[in-house]
Amino acid sequence: MTTVEPIRNKKDVEKVERYLQKQSARDHLIFVFGTNCGLRISDIVALNVGDVRGKNYVQIVEKKTGKFKRFPLNEKLKGLIAEYVKGKRDREPLFRSLWGRRYNRITAYYMIRDACKAAGLEEKIGTHSMRKTFGYHHYQQFKDVVLLQKIFNHSSPQITLRYIGIEQDQIDYSYNNFVL
Repeated sequence: MTTVEPIRNKKDVEKVERYLQKQSARDHLIFVFGTNCGLRISDIVALNVGDVRGKNYVQIVEKKTGKFKRFPLNEKLKGLIAEYVKGKRDREPLFRSLWGRRYNRITAYYMIRDACKAAGLEEKIGTHSMRKTFGYHHYQQFKDVVLLQKIFNHSSPQITLRYIGIEQDQIDYSYNNFVL
């Protein structure tokens, strides 16, 4: 399996958002959800309308780990969700395909890959890039690897730094700034 990268430049994240906003409210919300909450795509596509409508917090049991997770929705997400769920029933999937079925992670992969390509991104991108992008920018803003480790349920700070690409950034920086 290929390892994907976070989107490190905020302007690139914004480019992808603008592209998706023009394409589809659903795809735009999936991307914003992934980059603002750090959920795995399997947990995002499993959400129902009632899980998020009018909520300040989302509560899920993670598909991969089976662990309970509770996290707040930021104002950006609350606004997008409120608009997106108008006229939808609480029990229906939050994200549906064009055929009315629950959106799946494979379709989401192609959507993210195509959007990033259209935005001119060259990195190895996949659905997991949204989660890594959240982690990368969360770390850049707060510099708290232990908090991020808890958010991701990682066993050590070193795993978290490697996961979000900070470890490689630090190695590259040291090489680029070392002269003997």
